[in-house]
Amino acid sequence: MNTKIKYAGLALIGLIAPTVLLAQEAAVAVTEPTPYIDFGNTAWMIVATALVMLMTIPGLALFYGGLVRQKNVLNILMQCFILTAVITLEWVFFGYSLAFSSSTGVLAPFIGGFDWVFLNGIGINDVSPYYISQETARIPHLLFVLFQGMFAVITPALIIGAYAERIKFRGFLIFSVLWAIFVYNPVAHWVWSADGWLLNMGALDFAGGTVVHINAGIAALVMTLMIGNRRNYNNHPTAPHNIPLVVIGTALLWFGWFGFNAGSGLAADGLAISAFLSTHVATATAALTWALLDWTINKKPTVIGVCTGAVGGLVAITPAAGFVGVPGAVIIGVVVSIACFFMVSVVKHKYGYDDTLDAFGVHGIGGILGALLTGLLATPAIQASYSGLFYGNPKQLWIQLIATVATMVFSGVMTYVIFKIVDKFFGIRATQKEEIAGLDISQHNEMAYAEND
Repeated sequence: MNTKIKYAGLALIGLIAPTVLLAQEAAVAVTEPTPYIDFGNTAWMIVATALVMLMTIPGLALFYGGLVRQKNVLNILMQCFILTAVITLEWVFFGYSLAFSSSTGVLAPFIGGFDWVFLNGIGINDVSPYYISQETARIPHLLFVLFQGMFAVITPALIIGAYAERIKFRGFLIFSVLWAIFVYNPVAHWVWSADGWLLNMGALDFAGGTVVHINAGIAALVMTLMIGNRRNYNNHPTAPHNIPLVVIGTALLWFGWFGFNAGSGLAADGLAISAFLSTHVATATAALTWALLDWTINKKPTVIGVCTGAVGGLVAITPAAGFVGVPGAVIIGVVVSIACFFMVSVVKHKYGYDDTLDAFGVHGIGGILGALLTGLLATPAIQASYSGLFYGNPKQLWIQLIATVATMVFSGVMTYVIFKIVDKFFGIRATQKEEIAGLDISQHNEMAYAEND
């Protein structure tokens, strides 16, 4: 009898064991999903990519173009347009590879290699290796290349606001391409590439606070100081030539920024909606705060002021969009608006530097504040793995500070070096005669508003 029970038990084990093994294999398959392209995520990211392009042309072009004098508006539009063309080519030729592929040895944490030069080895059905969640973000690799390319385009375009109305077009173009190669690409690798040293340190930059805004903002300050003030800047302040263009440009930036921030989660999911909401709330808060400051201090709220406040809010929420909720977004909107208002209306005039369109005062300061406030306000209610000082993780603020300072120093030094090289061999500053005539005529032989005969 015992022998029969023994054999029956062995037979039962023989039947159960394969089932257990199959269940274990199935569990492994669940925890390690096979890469595939999710059509919903892909559709959203195509839209997000188009929205980010809209930020440069026509958004930034109209925003900056309306702020300059009439004789320089075409020059601004041309600068934004040509950068969209030339940086796109730089990006697909080798920029993406330098920013996101892997190199070897001591260079690996600082710059990528040449694996994906001319997008070699990336097929149309390949799934992007870069995503927030393995379970949700399934998009084509080429779509990720294109999405990130729009960030590469707008970053050097932001610097235009620092030297507007006084730069030779040839010098501008050469400087911008070199800056994209030697400044933007390395910083993007530090913060967003899988082997980047700031990413592996734990730096949080959801959509480009360090990579885009601090990077461009510090470059803008260096360019402002090195190229010098516009002719008669201190004696004859200039007014924007077309404020309606500024409003249209700001509205397009606000609209396009939803792709910039909500798209940076790389999926159509709850995180994208949270980033969308925090972006909108911070921007609305900053615009209102600036209007109230204008109203209180200067006795009247201004259209230029509310537009500038909105852009400041967009800048500051960028690194934090995927890590903070509505309360954090409101705090960021208030703080950045007060700080940028002070920089633009007090500090710039006190020290007399000609940051023409406040590229440093808004993008630089806004980016710095956004990065540091992320270290304070990141909440696990949005992403459980991340928290800031106010939610029990003081280390995050220290990491954000390191990332901020490292980006500032690198961008500042490299911008200085590139400026000196380009100025020596090609010239950067427009001549007095060219500046007086206006860059539309002197650089492009065109006029935006021709008089009727």
